[in-house]
Amino acid sequence: MQNTALITGASSGIGKELAELHASKGGSLVLVARSQDKLLSIQQELQEKHKVSVEIIISDLSQDGSAQKVFEATQAKGIDVDILINNAGVGGHGKFHERNLAEEEAMMQLNMRSLTQLTHLYLQPMVARRSGKILNVASTAGFLPGPLQAVYFATKAYVLSFSQALAEEVKDLGISITALCPGYVETNFAAAGNLEGVNAFQKGATPQSVAKCGYKAMEKGRLVAINEARLSFLLNWIIPLMPRKLILKFARHAMEKPD
Repeated sequence: MQNTALITGASSGIGKELAELHASKGGSLVLVARSQDKLLSIQQELQEKHKVSVEIIISDLSQDGSAQKVFEATQAKGIDVDILINNAGVGGHGKFHERNLAEEEAMMQLNMRSLTQLTHLYLQPMVARRSGKILNVASTAGFLPGPLQAVYFATKAYVLSFSQALAEEVKDLGISITALCPGYVETNFAAAGNLEGVNAFQKGATPQSVAKCGYKAMEKGRLVAINEARLSFLLNWIIPLMPRKLILKFARHAMEKPD
């Protein structure tokens, strides 16, 4: 397999579009998700359309130990992963004390722990080869606290910080690490996380446009990519100057559902 990208959460949304984009450039793929039927369909479509090699791994990365099993599966097939794209993630709406703790823990496992474990497992061979790219899908949520999505925002802050720190560590080893931080994207994310009707989720970017933004940033080795110029300006130049209580008020309003 040549120029192989492993993509998690590849059965829909941004992950599926990233797979399409990589395949269109002649790259091989390893697609990871929970849905076997969806992955088989995407595998067949990409192989027929782009004449590339596509492997699939059925895995629920919200489960402890799943990242290790994914790594072992690629090792068993002799696949060298040149590009790791940690895209899988989930959100959830509501006050923290009213939400189910098991769901919050599964979110942390998927959004942070599995991402960290996969990065550690695949980064070591990249360091040995002195080449590789990693794209971690964070969120604009990573730039501020998020009342009514407290754990989700915190997990994305972790991904954003983690990615930048690693990028500095490996910058002289032929490896780049990029954090993709989109705003709201028109995927099934809102429905899956009970976020339909949230103020901030009225109109979003297309998965295709976000995938292109992230992939291009990864190719260039950029640290952080935000898909919208106005969001980039807001998060980098306005939010840091605002009083903390005002930021919290602003963030809570964005995450509320109108009556």
